[in-house]
Amino acid sequence: MTVVDLKPGQTATVSTVGTGDPLLKRRILDMGITPGVEITMIKSAPLGDPLEITLRGYQLSLRKHEAQQIHLN
Repeated sequence: MTVVDLKPGQTATVSTVGTGDPLLKRRILDMGITPGVEITMIKSAPLGDPLEITLRGYQLSLRKHEAQQIHLN
């Protein structure tokens, strides 16, 4: 399951961050999305991109291809 699979209002914990592009992985980690962090889906844009999530007390917008790299428990 990834962040893309969350419905608005659902919360999940990050288990791993994708194994694809190392630069994208570093960018995601630098945004504070690390294993063990709770993520809550706020909403997605009408066409599904970008997604708005809450973590560590702030809101963050992610592109769908970024959100697909974040695996959840």
